Amino acid sequence: MNAMDRRVASTLSAQTSGVELKGVSKSFGAVDVIHDIDLSIAAGEFVVFVGPSGCGKSTLLRLIAGLEETSRGEILIGGRDVTEADPSDRGIAMVFQSYALYPHMTVAQNMGFGLRMAHRPKKEVADMVQAAAEILHLSPLLDRRPGQLSGGQRQRVAIGRAIVRDPKVFLFDEPLSNLDAELRVGMRIEIARLHKQLGNTMIYVTHDQTEAMTLADKIVVLRAGRIEQIGSPFDLYNDPDNLFVAGFIGSPKMNVLPANCEAGSLMIGGQRLPFAVPAGMPANRELQFGIRPEHLRPTRDNEQGLSLSVDFTEFLGGATYLYGQLQPGVSLVVQGGRGPAPKVGETISVTFDPADARLFDADGQRIRSDG
Repeated sequence: MNAMDRRVASTLSAQTSGVELKGVSKSFGAVDVIHDIDLSIAAGEFVVFVGPSGCGKSTLLRLIAGLEETSRGEILIGGRDVTEADPSDRGIAMVFQSYALYPHMTVAQNMGFGLRMAHRPKKEVADMVQAAAEILHLSPLLDRRPGQLSGGQRQRVAIGRAIVRDPKVFLFDEPLSNLDAELRVGMRIEIARLHKQLGNTMIYVTHDQTEAMTLADKIVVLRAGRIEQIGSPFDLYNDPDNLFVAGFIGSPKMNVLPANCEAGSLMIGGQRLPFAVPAGMPANRELQFGIRPEHLRPTRDNEQGLSLSVDFTEFLGGATYLYGQLQPGVSLVVQGGRGPAPKVGETISVTFDPADARLFDADGQRIRSDG
């Protein structure tokens, strides 16, 4: 730890706390939007709530923050029941999508505003603001006003305003949505570095699965107010519990093909796959077969494969994606190699390692080899 890091650590010395939800539900009138959520977040973890618009992720964050009242259940922060506590008494700091900076105040004044309202000593406020500014590389900008800053700099000021509150838990509600693509990448790196440096518990809401995959220690996938799956980015990508998670995590998303069982093998569009179904699988059962584009490859000599008619190629520099059909209405996406891409209309043969394939039932639930 260098001299600056030691100085920052001595000034910003918050104790981090875990968060626990026990049977948390939220209703607006007769409409249930959060359904009986149980969730444990360890102290110091970076947890991301991800899901499509309307899945309840921001509402769940606001329940933790105390900006919405729970209809049922308990919320604990650091082992203390804060279900009925005011937001200011929960030991949290929240960063919103909107920067919400005062345009007539300098960066330093914006960052220290909450501390001044709490009547903290001037020297303490100045020290906390300076320490946060060093963490966020804002020291040269402390005398500027928001109108003189870029979007990324304004978001860093908003994060700095949260840091100086010395919270136990940071809550981020889609903080990068207002930034362009290049700035979002830069700010993701900044937030990841901030978590590593401060070590606080962080809960982050986004609809962007790339943000979730790159930032999280643990991802909570939500749909319609319910948790679909919880796990590390690696686990959710490689071991999804259902088709919703398989399709939501990963870009391009997992190929999902209608299949049926025949003589212990899978058939797709009249083509037999090099994939043995679990023992005891009844014949002609409707199934869904999943394989990610990067797990498909061209067949080698005398190797069984799937015949794919190429409809379109997408060159992205580092990767080329081939879009085609196994038969009319049965589409497949393949991540190609570095060589020249097949021509549109050409038929190629592709295969895969059976260990990379995933099998789901007709309702979209995962079928594992253990049953």
